[in-house]
Amino acid sequence: MRTPRSYLFVPGHKPELFAKAATSGADAIILDLEDAVGPGLKDSARDSVGAHVRTDERAVVRVNGMDSLWFDADLDALAGAGCATVMVPKATPASLRAVADRLPGTPLIALIETAEGLATVRESVTIAGLSRLAFGNLDFAADLRIPDTGALLDPARFELVLASRLGGLAQPVDGVTQDFRDTAVVEADARRARTLGFGAKLCIHPAQVTATNESFLPTDAEVDRAQRIIAALEASGNSVVAVDGKMVDRPVIDWAHQIMRQREVV
Repeated sequence: MRTPRSYLFVPGHKPELFAKAATSGADAIILDLEDAVGPGLKDSARDSVGAHVRTDERAVVRVNGMDSLWFDADLDALAGAGCATVMVPKATPASLRAVADRLPGTPLIALIETAEGLATVRESVTIAGLSRLAFGNLDFAADLRIPDTGALLDPARFELVLASRLGGLAQPVDGVTQDFRDTAVVEADARRARTLGFGAKLCIHPAQVTATNESFLPTDAEVDRAQRIIAALEASGNSVVAVDGKMVDRPVIDWAHQIMRQREVV
């Protein structure tokens, strides 16, 4: 199964949108029990999501935070539903362990969106069951009182990429782009995230999905260069070779094969 490039949020209290979201082209659908659902709708949302995950093994469920009134009920419902993946908001080692203990064997996505979450992320990646890190850029900026969610947060992004590598996880998931009407903005954000080492992005609207998916694919120029590197190596009997006037060594060879593997998953 392909590692998701796009994760589309869907409000958990709107089950009529679940099937529609599944046809959006998103690699994964996040059924949201947290921010998108008002307090008075939490119970009905939990019932709808619990029923859906029994039939959709691709679904990811974002539960309410450990400090909320609804955390225990969310986990109880998902334990009985056999949820495929759980996204833990404002993730810390403590909250991840709490979910892992209640839902053993369930893959977890840690949504890093607080100063504490970032400061402890290298401990979080050692927790059994954690499959991926995601960046909650809006909440993170608010928590740190930073009036921007773009380049000013790149030091945090780099730490997530580094922690993911240290923990042997898939490349992390970048945060949302608030503008869902201008797909050029979404594409620019996603391509920039890829250059920083991210492998996916959170989406808040179906219109963002296609641009996101395409942006995490190798460019035509990258594929062309990778093909020429591999061809030159084969022609030389895997001896030292130069391509475009540059010596090809082991990191470049590894890069070329990685590009071709990424292209083949489509």
